[in-house]
Parts: sequence; C-alpha cells; structure tokens
Amino acid sequence: MATRITILCCILLCGLGCSSPPPTTSISIDIAGETFNLELMINQETRTKGMMHRTSISPSGGMLFIFPDSKNRSFWMKNCFVDIDLIFLDSRGLITSLYEMTMEPPQEQVESIWAYEGRLNHYWSKGPARFAIELAPGSIHRLHLEINDKIILDLPYLKSLAR
Repeated sequence: MATRITILCCILLCGLGCSSPPPTTSISIDIAGETFNLELMINQETRTKGMMHRTSISPSGGMLFIFPDSKNRSFWMKNCFVDIDLIFLDSRGLITSLYEMTMEPPQEQVESIWAYEGRLNHYWSKGPARFAIELAPGSIHRLHLEINDKIILDLPYLKSLAR
C-alpha cells in the first residue's frame, strides 16, 4: 500500500512539474526604440549578485531587477569590474532616477570588507522603486532618457515573478 502511494505521489508531482513552463531567465523590452534582452533578477540571491565579477555588458543586454515591493533603494558597485548605467523605475514603469555608475577600485588585500563596503558610493532611487535596469555604459545618454520617462513593461507579469 505504501509503495502504491509513493508511486502515485511521484506520478502526480512529475505531472505537475512537467506541465509547467521552465522559469523565465530573461526578457526582451523596448527602451526608447531599442530592444534589450535583460536578465531577470527576481529573488534576493540574484538581486544581491547582480553584475558582480562581470567585465562587460552587451550593448543590447543588461539586467532587470524586480522587487516584491516599492521602497527607497540603493545600488553600489561592489565587485563590479565594468561601468554600468542604472535606471530606477517606480511601480508604474516611470523613471525615478538615472545614474552613470563608474567602476570603483577593487577591495585591497589589506582592506577589511567593512572598510571596502564603507567607501563605495551608493546610488539612490530618489523615491519608491519597484524595478531597476542596468545597461551598458553610455546607454542613458544614447537613449536620451530622463526622469519621468516611461518604460513600457508587462507590469502584472513582472510583479508576479518577484520573490
């Protein structure tokens, strides 16, 4: 009897797992007439790692950070080895702030993690942000982006992804 229940549970679980599409890891969005393929950062682990340890960003690539709520946020350039353009968006897709973040000197061997993190610049959303986009350096200028510009996103879908 226990064996039949185990087999039945395995069949049901496999059936449920097989019917679900694989999780989305990237999305294409249009920003000022250009299409970008953005990696989705949907949970604390991926949002914390972000662009750490990368040395380049594709001109049509980047990351879309999706948060489970809207609040004031800050980003920094911890362990980032490339300049990054940062765009904060509110829950409607309106730009709240724009930054051209420059690479910071890496942590020195004799420098504590506290000292390293303490000297890094913080880039604030300047109001509640639900999303952030990181693009290759020079993108903000090339796309002529400004505060209060709207980036069209599938808001209900993206909000449902945040963990």
